Amino acid sequence: MGLADASGPRDMQALLPATRAMELRKQDYHMERPLLNQEHLEELGHWGSAPRTRQWRTWLQCSRARAHALLLQRLPILVWLPRYPVRDWLLGDLLSGLSVAIMQLPQGLAYALLAGLPPVFGLYSSFYPVFIYFLFGTSRHISVGTFAVMSVMVGSVTESLAPQALNDSTINETARDAARVQVASTLSVLVGLFQVGLGLVHFGFVVTYLSEPLVRGYTTAAAVQVFVSQLKYVFELHLSSHSGPLSLIYTVLEVCWKLPDSKLIGATSISYGMDLKHRFKVSVVGNIPTGLVSPVAPNAQLFSKLMGSAFTIALVGFAIAISLGKIFALRHSYRVDSNQELVALGLSNLIGGIFRCFPVSCSMSRSLVQESTGGNSQVAGAVSSFFILLIIVKLGELFHDLPKAVLAAIVIVNLKGMLRQLSDICSLWKANRADLLIWLVTFIATILLNLDLGLVAAVIFSLLLVVVRTQRPHYSILGQVPDTDIYRDVAEYSEAKEVPGVKVFRSSATVYFANAEFYSDALKQRCGVDVDLLISQKKKLLKKQEQLKLKQLQKEKKLQKQVSPGDKMEDATASGQEDSKAPDVSTLKALGLPQPDFHSLILDLSALSFVDTVCLKSLKNIFRDFREIEVEVYMAACHSPVVSQLEAGHFFDASVTKKHLFASVHDAVTFALQHPRPVPDSPVSVTRL
Repeated sequence: MGLADASGPRDMQALLPATRAMELRKQDYHMERPLLNQEHLEELGHWGSAPRTRQWRTWLQCSRARAHALLLQRLPILVWLPRYPVRDWLLGDLLSGLSVAIMQLPQGLAYALLAGLPPVFGLYSSFYPVFIYFLFGTSRHISVGTFAVMSVMVGSVTESLAPQALNDSTINETARDAARVQVASTLSVLVGLFQVGLGLVHFGFVVTYLSEPLVRGYTTAAAVQVFVSQLKYVFELHLSSHSGPLSLIYTVLEVCWKLPDSKLIGATSISYGMDLKHRFKVSVVGNIPTGLVSPVAPNAQLFSKLMGSAFTIALVGFAIAISLGKIFALRHSYRVDSNQELVALGLSNLIGGIFRCFPVSCSMSRSLVQESTGGNSQVAGAVSSFFILLIIVKLGELFHDLPKAVLAAIVIVNLKGMLRQLSDICSLWKANRADLLIWLVTFIATILLNLDLGLVAAVIFSLLLVVVRTQRPHYSILGQVPDTDIYRDVAEYSEAKEVPGVKVFRSSATVYFANAEFYSDALKQRCGVDVDLLISQKKKLLKKQEQLKLKQLQKEKKLQKQVSPGDKMEDATASGQEDSKAPDVSTLKALGLPQPDFHSLILDLSALSFVDTVCLKSLKNIFRDFREIEVEVYMAACHSPVVSQLEAGHFFDASVTKKHLFASVHDAVTFALQHPRPVPDSPVSVTRL
């Protein structure tokens, strides 16, 4: 009979008494171990710093296996394509690719308008980058290509460097469009270079500085920017070109002012049949040349003007792509390499820029469609790119008479998902007010300052908020939970009681230059002793005593001059005996000063993640100040890297040794009770914990 056959209700009933007996045994279980300070812990565990490995040596090593591994890392398609399950995935990828292509076609045309370019360049940007990502990307579900936020950021750059000269009615639109295409393609090359460079130096962690509330607030504000930018196409208005801070406000006011001049329109068939372009001056897509364009080198003279915008666009594009990529990776249980994603996006933009594409990222709406329609891999992306290629080569002329207002409507409809993020305000109000503040500041800054300056302001505010939050952590005095070796905040746990004669202080954040002073102030305040005042009074009294002694010595010298030499010897011997019997007058009790009601202070440093020079000085000052008021200081629960940093900073010396550092708070408390500094009028017995 197997184990599966043996298990049953009777066996479960038979096991119950054994389980109860085991629980009774656990109640009697206890463990005893010696107290461990840092010296004992290092001796017991044979602690030693780990040998340093020089990473640059491994980078320079070359072998066949290393070259093969590097090739597979940089070309992920070589890993997953040979294992591609054709029967299970191919049909879903084909259907998903066609569905995405159907969305990508009008979006490519529409987002080219956002970028200030002729619509056909949106088709180019929907083909080249998608195919490049198919080769180098690690996400199986994101849809790379044109994206509204990226397009409007590109549009702000192209319009500022190649503006619409409204005062000249005979403007050469061909020359203007050619200049904008050159700006956009050069910008794409720069964005690609930034992304590839950051990926190769493993700088993918930079996206961690763009928190989720920041990204969602930024994309929501960008959606508002995109919506406003499309109003001129929806209502067929000729607006002035606004750029820089408050440009959105000026555009909205101008739209409201010129709204009576708007024109009604229809769709492509109505436009073609009624010749709306010539009869009603309705803007249409216009000529879409068939065939692919030849590669063109970027304009190096524009690099200095585009450097800042390119870096901002590179970060935003990567943040959006990696955020979506990680969401789908968690949902489908696979891994996305953030550094390789940077390289893949960078190559997509770099090669795309050479073929006159503008910077791209990944689209939220298309990615959701690609996943929901059965897409399992980037084969779906390759299918959609080949469908776009077919449009570019043969079918582009069918969209000649498509009104730009229709494309604007497509853009606005696709903003629905991002505009729904306005509901984040309610959810963050309930969940986290600090994240809500980041969201609101990002949204407002992006609306008022435009996309580039808004992002910079949002990142700076987010980092400052982190600093402010670490400056004001939660400080607490810990007490022992009865019959345990666990210590908790006495303000939160009513049964946690302070150990008589011992204060245990803890901070919820690491101590560094920005909050070291607050840490010291909070420690002195929570201990209930005005340490600085007590030290000042002690110094004043000691100084008075020295002055009195000095006067006494002067009087004695005068008297000694008047007495005989024999009497001098007797007086000196008597005074020496009196000095040896004299009590220590430098103690707080002897000086008549109030004494603290505790003899030991324990600093719980478990939250310390690193140590800087300011933290070292602050800890040294704490030892010095509390010893001045006859309180011994101990430290507990330091992590090994922190101990190494304390050693490197020469923190330990003759006055502060590793014997003052304990493995746990409980060890430190037990040691402090076994070695108390007696507090007069408040005797403390050594209790067994």
